[in-house]
Amino acid sequence: MVDSNNTANAERTAALSARLARMRVPLGFLCAGAVLWLARPTPRSLAIGGAIAACGELLRIWAAGHLEKGREVTQSGPYRITRHPLYTGSAVIALGAAVAAARVSAMVLIGAYMAATLVAAARHEEAGMRASFGDRYAAYAESRGTPVARPFSLARAIKNKEHKAVGGLALVGAMLAAKAFLLS
Repeated sequence: MVDSNNTANAERTAALSARLARMRVPLGFLCAGAVLWLARPTPRSLAIGGAIAACGELLRIWAAGHLEKGREVTQSGPYRITRHPLYTGSAVIALGAAVAAARVSAMVLIGAYMAATLVAAARHEEAGMRASFGDRYAAYAESRGTPVARPFSLARAIKNKEHKAVGGLALVGAMLAAKAFLLS
């Protein structure tokens, strides 16, 4: 009985993770709109938050420049340090956005969105990697994989569409800056 309950709970968690992973982009737009409405940015909060967010985007660009999505278990660049550098970069960007917003309600909303969607996305992605790459992914996840010395490639980062994240970050930054200007 305990095993069947554990199995049922695991299946429900996997299904919820898959749903949240698929919905993270539309939920992100909804969350961003609410954050922009709630935000009360100042020039100082924009400068500090912008610097933090830029660091997160640089991590994402570095990761995207190494990622061969769906073709391998990437083990070069930041993937030697963490299994999810793109999500780590997104979390740093979110921290920067929270600081830039300068409003506790916006910070709480950003934190809740990121906690729910990034955990779900990571679980969903890891399940897919285990299914696709089996023992190779298991070895990597347990830090037994062999790191690969592959140089960063801007073309690879563009192929992975990281320029869209850069554009989105610039747009949100511009909107927060405009709001800061209008509030002053």
